[in-house]
Amino acid sequence: MGESRRVLIAADKFKGSLTAVQVAERVTAGLRRVVPDLVVEALPVADGGDGTVAAAVAAGFERREVRVAGPLGETVTAAFALREGTAVVEMAEASGLHRLPAGVFAPLTASTYGSGELLRAALDAGARTIVFGVGGSATTDGGAGMLAALGARFLGEDGEPVPPGGGGLAGLARADLSGLDPRLSSVSLVLASDVDNPLTGPKGAPAVYGPQKGASPDDVRALDAALGHYVAVLEASVGARAVEYAAAPGAGAAGGIGYGALLLGARFRPGIEIMLDVLGFAPALSRASLVITGEGSLDEQTLHGKAPAGVAAAARAAGKEVVAVCGRLALEDRALRSAGISRAYPLTSVEPDVSRCIADAGPILERVAARIAEDLLT
Repeated sequence: MGESRRVLIAADKFKGSLTAVQVAERVTAGLRRVVPDLVVEALPVADGGDGTVAAAVAAGFERREVRVAGPLGETVTAAFALREGTAVVEMAEASGLHRLPAGVFAPLTASTYGSGELLRAALDAGARTIVFGVGGSATTDGGAGMLAALGARFLGEDGEPVPPGGGGLAGLARADLSGLDPRLSSVSLVLASDVDNPLTGPKGAPAVYGPQKGASPDDVRALDAALGHYVAVLEASVGARAVEYAAAPGAGAAGGIGYGALLLGARFRPGIEIMLDVLGFAPALSRASLVITGEGSLDEQTLHGKAPAGVAAAARAAGKEVVAVCGRLALEDRALRSAGISRAYPLTSVEPDVSRCIADAGPILERVAARIAEDLLT
């Protein structure tokens, strides 16, 4: 039976343990322990958050590196991916939490300026379509830093630029978007995110995501007020759309950089949907008889637009069986089945000690994959 089966591995990273590429390598090795001649195709996936550029490079995009500003203004080397006029840009590459020194948070001052520089580098490289994956940010500046890097001006009462970060927007007196890079009007910009929060309010970027970036309750209130003020000043400059976009799904993504992207004319699409399109998932799916997806934790969040749910939905629509691998499983069988996943194989099914699962995720995942092969491919 092994000869006629073709397996597609389309899994996301196990955060903190394995990249999506490493997950695919380990699953392939485990399957082939049991079925040595098995045909396996690997298509590492991502939902727009960190790991998105790596997934594009694994799918054949060219990796381009560029020096940009990190969240605190220091210079970092960030990458984007390019293929045939399509660029995949990941805001976390420039402005991600992982760019901050260990134990350092800067909820009021971290800036998305470097993300704007990355977008500019994609324009310089000739991109006609830019998929802008947002997530994992250190920032809550409503995309003001990104817009400034692309030519916008945000000035205080004294006519000088306001300080970087969401906190600095409290002193904003005038916003001028007339100097934005003219090339932006002729590219197709897609905002790829698994987050549909608005910019401000109880479900907004500061309230929901501020605390995980180090924001205290006082910081959250200050950021929410500053972003609300930012919208009001922008309304005076660009009109009613400034207010409409603030309430739109995705505006609150990655500390409000989604809002800045909408101001640039971006279309919002669920990150995994657009990434599957860009990575060439449909042709790979058509060749497969079994799909293996997964991520570090299969839980309630997975069902709300994370990579495995997107892979499973597309596979189910094509009539293909889907199983999942994961570090930990926090979903009932019924929830898995309703998402299109027939079975899940957590690392804890072969190694009950969670700390060992994290430390030795690779070898344990190989054992899990061998079990999948025994159950489904022999």
